[in-house]
Amino acid sequence: MDTTQVVILIIVVVLLLAAVVVGLRVARRKRESAALRNQFGPEYDATLGSRGDRQAAERDLADRRERRARVELRELDPVRREELTREWQQVQTRFVDEPVLAASEAHVLVRRVLSERGYPTEDLDSQTDLVSVDHPEVVGDYREAVRRTRAGEKGEATTEDLREAMVHYRSLFSRLLDGQDDSHRPDEAAPR
Repeated sequence: MDTTQVVILIIVVVLLLAAVVVGLRVARRKRESAALRNQFGPEYDATLGSRGDRQAAERDLADRRERRARVELRELDPVRREELTREWQQVQTRFVDEPVLAASEAHVLVRRVLSERGYPTEDLDSQTDLVSVDHPEVVGDYREAVRRTRAGEKGEATTEDLREAMVHYRSLFSRLLDGQDDSHRPDEAAPR
């Protein structure tokens, strides 16, 4: 084999190795994307829509998962769950006569439950990001409930808007009380 053939052979081997590396990276990225889409469901699409860029959206979702992994959630004991359920029933009853007040109280109650479970509550956006890891199917509704409640407090929401906010709050509230296993654990959904 002359020098030219050896050089050509080396170039071919290097190109083949580069193609394999690129192929493996593409396959890994697709697996990671599929894992994020599977874990976050509708929240994946919402984040993609708000970010406008798949890589930025996926970095955001992966960051949420990492931050959530550092939060240790607490179970509520049965007595506390019963107390909170009674509070929720009182808030729902109040809706008939005072829908704006009831929606505001529902928001406060849900935030209190989130806090008691261990979710940080100092910043609503950070809180909803972490909730999205465990409850991606309802976090968009929770954001919408907050938006409608705020509109109601400004006199810019109908009673129907506030009723829908209450339904959204109840959905997350129920999951926080009844689904305490938080089935979307970040460590289970992380790509391997």
